[in-house]
Amino acid sequence: MLFWFSLYTYVPIFTPYVEGLGASHKMAGMIVGSYGFTQMVLRIPVGIISDRIHKRKLFIVFGMFFSFFSVLGLLLSKNLGLVLFFRAFAGAAAATWVDFTILFSSYYKHNDASKAIGTISFFNTIGQMLAMYFGSLAADKAGETAAFAMGALAALAGVLLSMFIVEKYDEERERITLKGVLDVVSDRTLLIVSFLAILSQVITFSTTMGFTPAFAEDVLGATKYQMGLLTVFSSLPSAIASIAAGRYLAEKFGERAVIVSGFFISGMFTITIPFTNNIWLLILTQVFSGFGKGLSFTLLMSLSIKGMPAEKRATAMGFFQSIYGLGMFAGPVVMGIFGDWTGLEKGFIWLGILGIATAVLAFFMCSTRKMQHGEIS
Repeated sequence: MLFWFSLYTYVPIFTPYVEGLGASHKMAGMIVGSYGFTQMVLRIPVGIISDRIHKRKLFIVFGMFFSFFSVLGLLLSKNLGLVLFFRAFAGAAAATWVDFTILFSSYYKHNDASKAIGTISFFNTIGQMLAMYFGSLAADKAGETAAFAMGALAALAGVLLSMFIVEKYDEERERITLKGVLDVVSDRTLLIVSFLAILSQVITFSTTMGFTPAFAEDVLGATKYQMGLLTVFSSLPSAIASIAAGRYLAEKFGERAVIVSGFFISGMFTITIPFTNNIWLLILTQVFSGFGKGLSFTLLMSLSIKGMPAEKRATAMGFFQSIYGLGMFAGPVVMGIFGDWTGLEKGFIWLGILGIATAVLAFFMCSTRKMQHGEIS
């Protein structure tokens, strides 16, 4: 929770903040998207090295420190070039989430991947939600720098607490080899869920984590506090959906049905964004959209490691998280270009159509009952 709290205290106000420093929609999209770019580049190496040396705690400590360095830099910098650098460094911190998820999953039985990922995703989202609420409140009352300062303090606390993590290290466990890496990245289930995750992150980082707050401020006249509420009421349903999907819904209805439903719900309520005429109606649309995102993304993540042996799980998770980083990077960049060209409103409509199209893709791509390692029912 502290990890994601430190990375998200400024997210609700970040795009308007960057544009206030003089950035265009395109430049703002590049800065927001740089967070995904560095994750895309680093997560596969982090996963492979982690599986090779069997050290998860080390990466978690580094991740907390990188988060502290990033948010402290954003607190002290007003130059757009430096803001781009420190936002990209936040992506380097987030790349270590590979090891958070794998270490946490190791505390569960091997076949309980959905429960483990659902649980840690819940706390992930709760951390983000609390960060966005209190960060936007602080920014509204004391200015944007208060949101960055709050994130820095949370990261520093996380650095200290991460020293006490308990890690079980099995000296006899097989170390991953080049052949093992190639086996992982050619796994059919992993490739399918990674592709779908790209599209999920395109929508998320172009809307709630990107330009929905800018739309709320520019078009609806939202305050910084209301922009925080917007992201909170998107994140809370997502957290609830994470627990529900991982622990109950997948078992009752099957992974495919829940994933398809999640994309459809998210897409439908993204289309409605430009048709809202007040902040409270916009918040309502994002409640449903956030719930849909939580349903689909949690199960995509759990399926990425569900059938993997323990010594390959960090590599698989690193590949999955690296690939979906493409969506985190490309989504805001394309949305920013689109916003400068035709306006944000049309961009939201196309994003919603993408969500519905992804639901159709998920229905057909996940139709095979048993895949090479995992199983989608």
